[in-house]
Amino acid sequence: MRIDVRDAGVIRGRSSDDFVRRLRGREFAEPERRGKWLLAHTNGPTLLLHFGMTGSLIWAPSRDDDARFERVVLDVGRGRLIYRDQRKLRGLWLADGDDAIAEVIGPQGPDALSLTGSRLTDRLRGHRASLKALLMNQHILAGLGNMLSDEVLWRARIHPARRFCDLDASECRRLDRSLQQVLRASVREAMIPRGSRWLNSQRSAADPRCPRCHGELCTSRIGGRTSYWCPICQPSTT
Repeated sequence: MRIDVRDAGVIRGRSSDDFVRRLRGREFAEPERRGKWLLAHTNGPTLLLHFGMTGSLIWAPSRDDDARFERVVLDVGRGRLIYRDQRKLRGLWLADGDDAIAEVIGPQGPDALSLTGSRLTDRLRGHRASLKALLMNQHILAGLGNMLSDEVLWRARIHPARRFCDLDASECRRLDRSLQQVLRASVREAMIPRGSRWLNSQRSAADPRCPRCHGELCTSRIGGRTSYWCPICQPSTT
Protein backbone atom coordinates (compact mmCIF):
# COMPACT_ATOMS: atom_id res chain seq x y z
CA MET A 1 0.00 0.00 0.00
CA ARG A 2 1.16 3.51 -0.86
CA ILE A 3 -0.17 6.55 0.97
CA ASP A 4 -0.52 10.10 -0.29
CA VAL A 5 -1.44 12.53 2.48
CA ARG A 6 -2.76 15.63 0.72
CA ASP A 7 -4.00 17.37 3.86
CA ALA A 8 -2.24 16.58 7.13
CA GLY A 9 -5.12 18.25 8.98
CA VAL A 10 -7.14 15.01 8.96
CA ILE A 11 -4.34 12.90 10.51
CA ARG A 12 -4.95 12.70 14.25
CA GLY A 13 -2.55 11.89 17.05
CA ARG A 14 0.67 11.74 15.00
CA SER A 15 2.56 13.42 12.20
CA SER A 16 1.66 12.68 8.60
CA ASP A 17 5.20 11.33 8.03
CA ASP A 18 4.77 8.81 10.85
CA PHE A 19 1.29 7.92 9.56
CA VAL A 20 2.72 7.13 6.13
CA ARG A 21 5.68 5.21 7.53
CA ARG A 22 3.49 3.01 9.73
CA LEU A 23 1.07 2.10 6.90
CA ARG A 24 3.42 1.88 3.91
CA GLY A 25 3.49 -1.65 2.46
CA ARG A 26 0.69 -2.98 4.69
CA GLU A 27 -2.31 -4.98 3.50
CA PHE A 28 -5.88 -4.51 4.67
CA ALA A 29 -7.78 -7.36 6.33
CA GLU A 30 -11.56 -7.57 6.86
CA PRO A 31 -12.86 -4.16 8.00
CA GLU A 32 -15.06 -3.71 11.05
CA ARG A 33 -17.84 -1.25 11.93
CA ARG A 34 -18.13 0.06 15.49
CA GLY A 35 -20.88 2.61 15.68
CA LYS A 36 -19.74 5.65 13.70
CA TRP A 37 -16.22 4.26 13.33
CA LEU A 38 -14.72 2.19 10.51
CA LEU A 39 -11.80 -0.01 11.61
CA ALA A 40 -9.50 -1.05 8.76
CA HIS A 41 -7.28 -3.75 10.21
CA THR A 42 -3.89 -4.45 8.66
CA ASN A 43 -1.02 -6.82 9.37
CA GLY A 44 0.26 -4.01 11.59
CA PRO A 45 -1.62 -1.04 13.07
CA THR A 46 -5.37 -0.59 12.67
CA LEU A 47 -6.53 2.41 10.67
CA LEU A 48 -9.53 4.08 12.34
CA LEU A 49 -11.73 6.35 10.25
CA HIS A 50 -14.46 8.67 11.48
CA PHE A 51 -16.32 10.60 8.80
CA GLY A 52 -18.08 13.26 10.84
CA MET A 53 -20.73 15.13 8.87
CA THR A 54 -19.00 15.46 5.49
CA GLY A 55 -16.44 12.67 5.25
CA SER A 56 -16.56 9.68 2.91
CA LEU A 57 -14.39 6.86 1.64
CA ILE A 58 -14.45 6.42 -2.13
CA TRP A 59 -13.20 3.44 -4.15
CA ALA A 60 -11.68 4.52 -7.47
CA PRO A 61 -10.34 1.69 -9.69
CA SER A 62 -8.60 4.33 -11.84
CA ARG A 63 -7.72 8.01 -11.68
CA ASP A 64 -10.71 10.08 -10.53
CA ASP A 65 -10.87 13.54 -12.10
CA ASP A 66 -12.93 14.91 -9.19
CA ALA A 67 -10.23 15.74 -6.64
CA ARG A 68 -12.32 18.10 -4.49
CA PHE A 69 -11.78 17.62 -0.78
CA GLU A 70 -9.41 14.65 -1.25
CA ARG A 71 -7.43 14.49 1.98
CA VAL A 72 -5.74 11.07 1.93
CA VAL A 73 -5.32 8.60 -0.94
CA LEU A 74 -4.48 4.94 -0.24
CA ASP A 75 -3.16 3.14 -3.31
CA VAL A 76 -3.79 -0.58 -2.74
CA GLY A 77 -2.63 -1.84 -6.12
CA ARG A 78 -5.96 -2.71 -7.72
CA GLY A 79 -7.24 0.81 -7.21
CA ARG A 80 -7.35 3.73 -4.80
CA LEU A 81 -9.23 4.36 -1.56
CA ILE A 82 -9.84 8.09 -1.24
CA TYR A 83 -10.75 9.76 2.03
CA ARG A 84 -12.71 12.91 1.23
CA ASP A 85 -13.94 15.44 3.75
CA GLN A 86 -15.08 18.99 3.19
CA ARG A 87 -15.23 20.25 6.78
CA LYS A 88 -12.59 17.97 8.36
CA LEU A 89 -14.50 17.59 11.61
CA ARG A 90 -13.04 14.14 12.33
CA GLY A 91 -10.31 12.20 10.50
CA LEU A 92 -7.94 9.21 10.59
CA TRP A 93 -6.11 7.56 13.49
CA LEU A 94 -3.70 4.64 13.87
CA ALA A 95 -3.86 2.27 16.85
CA ASP A 96 -1.88 -0.80 17.92
CA GLY A 97 -4.07 -3.40 19.60
CA ASP A 98 -7.46 -3.40 21.32
CA ASP A 99 -6.45 -1.14 24.20
CA ALA A 100 -5.20 1.58 21.86
CA ILE A 101 -8.34 1.26 19.72
CA ALA A 102 -10.54 1.64 22.81
CA GLU A 103 -8.54 4.70 23.88
CA VAL A 104 -9.18 6.40 20.52
CA ILE A 105 -12.86 5.48 20.29
CA GLY A 106 -13.66 6.07 23.94
CA PRO A 107 -16.54 4.51 25.88
CA GLN A 108 -19.57 3.68 23.78
CA GLY A 109 -22.57 1.39 23.85
CA PRO A 110 -23.17 -1.53 21.50
CA ASP A 111 -23.59 -0.87 17.79
CA ALA A 112 -27.24 0.02 17.19
CA LEU A 113 -27.35 -2.33 14.19
CA SER A 114 -26.75 -5.27 16.53
CA LEU A 115 -29.69 -4.47 18.83
CA THR A 116 -33.19 -5.79 18.22
CA GLY A 117 -36.23 -6.53 20.36
CA SER A 118 -35.57 -6.87 24.07
CA ARG A 119 -31.90 -5.88 23.70
CA LEU A 120 -32.90 -2.48 22.33
CA THR A 121 -35.54 -2.09 25.05
CA ASP A 122 -33.00 -2.94 27.76
CA ARG A 123 -30.62 -0.23 26.49
CA LEU A 124 -33.29 2.50 26.46
CA ARG A 125 -35.25 1.56 29.57
CA GLY A 126 -34.79 3.72 32.66
CA HIS A 127 -33.62 6.88 30.89
CA ARG A 128 -35.75 10.02 31.14
CA ALA A 129 -34.20 12.03 28.30
CA SER A 130 -36.06 12.51 25.02
CA LEU A 131 -35.94 9.64 22.54
CA LYS A 132 -34.00 11.85 20.13
CA ALA A 133 -31.32 12.45 22.76
CA LEU A 134 -31.20 8.76 23.72
CA LEU A 135 -30.75 7.58 20.14
CA MET A 136 -27.86 10.01 19.60
CA ASN A 137 -26.13 9.15 22.89
CA GLN A 138 -23.12 7.05 21.85
CA HIS A 139 -22.76 5.71 25.40
CA ILE A 140 -26.19 4.09 25.05
CA LEU A 141 -26.29 3.19 21.34
CA ALA A 142 -23.36 3.60 18.97
CA GLY A 143 -23.85 4.59 15.36
CA LEU A 144 -26.77 7.03 15.24
CA GLY A 145 -26.39 10.73 14.59
CA ASN A 146 -28.79 13.62 14.19
CA MET A 147 -30.22 12.83 10.75
CA LEU A 148 -30.44 9.06 11.30
CA SER A 149 -32.29 9.58 14.58
CA ASP A 150 -34.83 11.85 12.89
CA GLU A 151 -35.31 9.30 10.12
CA VAL A 152 -35.85 6.42 12.56
CA LEU A 153 -38.40 8.33 14.63
CA TRP A 154 -40.27 9.62 11.57
CA ARG A 155 -40.61 6.10 10.18
CA ALA A 156 -41.74 4.85 13.58
CA ARG A 157 -44.30 7.73 13.79
CA ILE A 158 -42.92 8.80 17.18
CA HIS A 159 -42.35 12.41 18.20
CA PRO A 160 -38.63 13.05 18.91
CA ALA A 161 -39.32 14.75 22.26
CA ARG A 162 -41.22 11.82 23.76
CA ARG A 163 -39.61 9.55 26.35
CA PHE A 164 -39.08 5.83 25.98
CA CYS A 165 -40.94 5.10 29.21
CA ASP A 166 -44.09 6.63 27.66
CA LEU A 167 -44.15 4.32 24.63
CA ASP A 168 -46.61 1.44 24.43
CA ALA A 169 -45.73 -2.04 23.14
CA SER A 170 -46.80 -1.26 19.58
CA GLU A 171 -44.63 1.86 19.46
CA CYS A 172 -41.64 -0.07 20.82
CA ARG A 173 -42.02 -2.60 18.03
CA ARG A 174 -42.24 0.18 15.43
CA LEU A 175 -39.12 1.81 16.85
CA ASP A 176 -37.22 -1.48 16.71
CA ARG A 177 -38.34 -2.17 13.13
CA SER A 178 -37.61 1.36 11.92
CA LEU A 179 -34.15 1.39 13.49
CA GLN A 180 -33.15 -1.76 11.64
CA GLN A 181 -34.68 -0.66 8.33
CA VAL A 182 -32.97 2.74 8.35
CA LEU A 183 -29.56 1.45 9.41
CA ARG A 184 -29.52 -1.45 6.95
CA ALA A 185 -30.56 0.79 4.05
CA SER A 186 -27.95 3.38 5.02
CA VAL A 187 -25.21 0.75 5.22
CA ARG A 188 -26.15 -0.56 1.76
CA GLU A 189 -26.07 2.96 0.29
CA ALA A 190 -23.02 4.03 2.33
CA MET A 191 -25.06 7.13 3.21
CA ILE A 192 -28.51 8.12 4.44
CA PRO A 193 -30.72 7.71 1.36
CA ARG A 194 -32.38 10.83 -0.02
CA GLY A 195 -35.16 9.24 -2.07
CA SER A 196 -38.67 10.64 -2.24
CA ARG A 197 -39.81 8.36 0.61
CA TRP A 198 -37.08 9.49 3.00
CA LEU A 199 -37.34 12.35 5.48
CA ASN A 200 -33.69 13.13 4.77
CA SER A 201 -34.69 14.35 1.29
CA GLN A 202 -36.51 17.28 2.90
CA ARG A 203 -33.83 18.63 5.23
CA SER A 204 -32.52 21.18 2.72
CA ALA A 205 -35.84 21.90 1.01
CA ALA A 206 -37.16 25.46 0.95
CA ASP A 207 -40.61 24.19 2.01
CA PRO A 208 -39.96 20.87 3.79
CA ARG A 209 -42.91 18.49 3.53
CA CYS A 210 -43.59 15.07 5.01
CA PRO A 211 -42.87 12.41 2.36
CA ARG A 212 -45.75 10.35 3.79
CA CYS A 213 -48.68 12.76 4.30
CA HIS A 214 -47.22 15.85 2.54
CA GLY A 215 -47.98 18.05 5.53
CA GLU A 216 -45.57 20.82 6.55
CA LEU A 217 -42.66 19.59 8.65
CA CYS A 218 -41.73 21.16 11.98
CA THR A 219 -38.20 21.90 13.08
CA SER A 220 -36.68 22.88 16.43
CA ARG A 221 -33.81 21.94 18.71
CA ILE A 222 -34.39 18.65 20.55
CA GLY A 223 -31.59 16.83 22.31
CA GLY A 224 -29.33 19.76 21.49
CA ARG A 225 -29.65 19.30 17.72
CA THR A 226 -31.89 20.64 14.96
CA SER A 227 -34.69 18.11 14.57
CA TYR A 228 -37.27 17.56 11.82
CA TRP A 229 -40.61 15.83 12.37
CA CYS A 230 -44.17 15.71 11.07
CA PRO A 231 -46.81 17.02 13.53
CA ILE A 232 -49.45 14.90 11.79
CA CYS A 233 -47.58 11.59 11.62
CA GLN A 234 -45.63 12.15 14.87
CA PRO A 235 -47.99 13.74 17.42
CA SER A 236 -46.44 14.84 20.69
CA THR A 237 -48.93 12.65 22.59
CA THR A 238 -50.75 9.44 21.69
